[in-house]
Amino acid sequence: MTIWEAIIIAIVEGLTEFLPVSSTGHMVITSALLGIHDDDFTKLFEVAIQLGAILAVVVLYWKRFFPKNMWEFYFKLFIGVLPALFLGFLFNEQIEAMLESPLTVAISLLIGGIILLFIDKLFNNPTVENESGITLKKSFLIGCWQVISMIPGVSRSAASIIGGMQQKLTRNIAAEFSFFLAVPTMAAAAGYTLFLKKWGTEVPRRGYELIFESSGNIIAFAVGNVVAFIVALLAIKFFITFLKVYGFKVFGIYRIIVGIILLVLIGTGNLG
Repeated sequence: MTIWEAIIIAIVEGLTEFLPVSSTGHMVITSALLGIHDDDFTKLFEVAIQLGAILAVVVLYWKRFFPKNMWEFYFKLFIGVLPALFLGFLFNEQIEAMLESPLTVAISLLIGGIILLFIDKLFNNPTVENESGITLKKSFLIGCWQVISMIPGVSRSAASIIGGMQQKLTRNIAAEFSFFLAVPTMAAAAGYTLFLKKWGTEVPRRGYELIFESSGNIIAFAVGNVVAFIVALLAIKFFITFLKVYGFKVFGIYRIIVGIILLVLIGTGNLG
């Protein structure tokens, strides 16, 4: 992976991680178009640069992560992330197999886009207007919705926001809680990728060993996280402002258009 390829993928990650359009799906397609999607470091990189995006959430919502009722807040996040941790561990191999399928991404984007067109009308009677109204039960159920995003192209953000709105959260609070829930979810995924998972068949290495294998990998990893952090800061601010005014329909249309384009590219043999 070159430094420019790392920057391109990091920009895609930062822009899409917290929007309901699927960052994983966009990175899978981007790396496929760049011709580096089969490389082990690329697969590691696509998960590990989520650390930069996580830091963006913590920086933007610094006071929310250290409130007076800090442990109650953290316990809600812990309960919310349990379904993803449990099912992610059980079905890790199946999930990784789907990550190599642009067709899965295209179909997921298309179906998710259709759902987003109607989500504002479907859940239009919210009763929870702040984070304190999110009970442990609601946290767990939102976490169950988040599990759907293990299918590439679904979008972790979209799944957890829809789950929040289904639990009567306003769309703004649902989006913010989705950001908060992303921190332990993505930290766990990055931690597994870096320290537990072994990469390669001939000479298996841990993720951190793969990074330190060459100076190029170290630079790509560092630059990728910095770029993802900066872009994610801007994307989060844009998303909350945009959501208050326009809702989800535009994202639904975008997903449908991208899904159709990808199906055409796959059908014509231009994207494997």
